Amino acid sequence: MSKHQEFISVINTLKALSSTITDEQRKALLQQAVQQNNLSINEANDILKASGLAVRENVDYFEVLGLSIDELQDQNETTIAKLVNDAHKSLYSASLKAGGLPRPDGRTQEQWRNILNQARDTLTNPQKRLAYIATIQDDTWEKVDPFRIEDVSTQEQDELPTHDPTSLSVSIPKDMVLIPTGEFRMGSNNVRAINREKPAHTVYVDEFYIDKYPVTNTQFKSFVDENPQWRKRSKQNANIIDSQRIAFIPKKYHEGNYLHDWNGNSFPKGKDDHPVTHVCWYAAMAYAEWMGKRLPTEAEWEKAARGGSVSLTYPWGNVLDSENAECGKDIGETYPIGKYPANSYGVHDIVGNTWEWCLDLYKANYYAASPKRNPVAGVGTNENIETFISNYLNVKSPRVLRGGTQSISSEPIHTAARRGSNPKYTIVLPISYHTNFVSNIGFRCVWEPKHNS
Repeated sequence: MSKHQEFISVINTLKALSSTITDEQRKALLQQAVQQNNLSINEANDILKASGLAVRENVDYFEVLGLSIDELQDQNETTIAKLVNDAHKSLYSASLKAGGLPRPDGRTQEQWRNILNQARDTLTNPQKRLAYIATIQDDTWEKVDPFRIEDVSTQEQDELPTHDPTSLSVSIPKDMVLIPTGEFRMGSNNVRAINREKPAHTVYVDEFYIDKYPVTNTQFKSFVDENPQWRKRSKQNANIIDSQRIAFIPKKYHEGNYLHDWNGNSFPKGKDDHPVTHVCWYAAMAYAEWMGKRLPTEAEWEKAARGGSVSLTYPWGNVLDSENAECGKDIGETYPIGKYPANSYGVHDIVGNTWEWCLDLYKANYYAASPKRNPVAGVGTNENIETFISNYLNVKSPRVLRGGTQSISSEPIHTAARRGSNPKYTIVLPISYHTNFVSNIGFRCVWEPKHNS
């Protein structure tokens, strides 16, 4: 693919996610075209114009919601979110009640509500908010001609104002990629799709970060070493009496195959960079909590897996091939993370290596009545997610598994594949499949800045 085509592909991916961009995003895209794709400003600008991406109106989101920077600066994220959401709800409701009545500023009520939504989404996201504050407090953009990016020297860039760490600043965990806010098509209407994958439906998901790779044996060992209550009970330590205060994972949280391939608390030699397998949902939740993250919702998982595509069968295209996943029959084991290329979002191994736990309650027919915004089966709003996570050890209902593994012949591994399992289970092995390989449940985590204030 040529550099010209690469840039067009980036623009098309953005357009699939949203029909509009901010002026700052337009400038960043032009800069990327010059520095990474070797295009001229005129060439890049022509591509942007031809794409039909519109630049959103430049407005003061604080002013829109009747808030001020000072009002939010010293608040924690929970308080900030409440202030912003309360202001948004009041103004949005007033706009709905106004019907088709013209606004004094010349906007239609629908245009105003779109701006209200943009303001809410920007100010409730810590990273977006910090970047937005920087742009409205700094007049550097006004001094630089965006069509003369080559004139912006390193010295000038170094002189951009810095900001002291506050509750508005965040640090992104290592090896995670951003999945942008927006709508995507979830599920499948393909004639070969099974009922639990239907119907295809449009879902809006807020911005989040997801692990580039599944959690590995090395990473999980660090967790059990520091959290002995999640260690495996082995022959060597099974007879240690309780008075010696040696902890193990309680039997009520697994079915007996927990970390099946490990010798005590040591993973198989040579598999340090393989996904950890034979992990129950409870242990996956505990690991995520230890890392300051959480398991992905089913909608988040699928959006990350699709990589911005609308109807591709796999994260990489419509053909299962050996350039993107293991394609043999009954392969019998996992493969190292990062062995195959990432999808368009930079996510690796999300289909074909292991099944992966999600946060949601499993309902086979959930798609028929799924909420359109940030759906989480059996949980509800963000506030309820936090309450749910704090009580996860009391969960008994089946949880969602996504991804699939090609390690069992004919086992589904396409992007829309989904199934449910008891949270105690560490394997997926339908009776209809006969293989010695059963180490096929792992997981990866997501992270939301607003939950880490």
